[in-house]
Amino acid sequence: MHHPYKTREGGCTVTVFVPYDCNNNCPFCINKGEYADTTGFSLDKICESIKLMDEITPKCDFVFTGGEPFADLESLQRMLDLIPNTHNIYINTTLPVSENQPEEEILRFAEKNKNKIDCINVSRHVQRYVVESNDDLLARLPIPFRINCVLYEDYPFDELIPFIERFRKIPGSNIQFRFDYTATTPENLYDKENDRIIRDLNKIARYTGMDGCRMRCGFHYDYKGMEIVYHKTLPYSAIIEEDPTDGITYCILYDIIIKQNGDIHADWGHDVLDELELDIEAYRNVKFEPYDMKWYERVEIELCAASGR
Repeated sequence: MHHPYKTREGGCTVTVFVPYDCNNNCPFCINKGEYADTTGFSLDKICESIKLMDEITPKCDFVFTGGEPFADLESLQRMLDLIPNTHNIYINTTLPVSENQPEEEILRFAEKNKNKIDCINVSRHVQRYVVESNDDLLARLPIPFRINCVLYEDYPFDELIPFIERFRKIPGSNIQFRFDYTATTPENLYDKENDRIIRDLNKIARYTGMDGCRMRCGFHYDYKGMEIVYHKTLPYSAIIEEDPTDGITYCILYDIIIKQNGDIHADWGHDVLDELELDIEAYRNVKFEPYDMKWYERVEIELCAASGR
């Protein structure tokens, strides 16, 4: 059964899977299998889909992921050039440096696009799963960046503080610790009592509050003046829900996915939808609602300090 679409004001976040792979094999990555066979991958078709999404929702956010967006700067530039400045743009990357792509080339690319890219989300992990470029490169970036770190399975607690201190030395740095989203459910999304990561962060940092929505949430901390967020999200991005104001059942979309072949999907792959492919004409008539992300708790840092934490 198909339902009309609803999404937040401005439109769904559009996540673009670049049509080229990375050299990493992170155990929590479910995308790796999609890059095993590149048959049908098409930069041209991805570009057409980017233009279509810009046309329909000219103020939506774009996120580039993969794969590895920075593994082919020429192709990444071509995609970025299609996106007007009415959009926010974020890039998930390991900042790969090689003999064929030295640090200076990445810095030239970043300088050229510093007024277009809003944030570079750099993958770094307590347990090293990715090939890492020098931390000095982060300090030289002309674009805001964030460290994304998946705390996977039995991560070593005693390495958390050294990991945080490593990046606290870099001006402008902040960290988003992430739960393995393949293990997130509606039942444990907001569960604090049984969450090991929350218990561990409470031992080393000051809790300052929690925000969230239907699909994701963030637990905020202060570590010696450095912001840390613990992020949890469901492994799908669409839900079916009846609107009490009009009695209509909607498919509520949070993310739209442009796949490596240019196909546009309305979800990451969850069976909540009859068909994953986005109904373009239905989305042209999407109903907008205020984004339901809100603060559920706010704890002033001063209060935390007064309690001795």
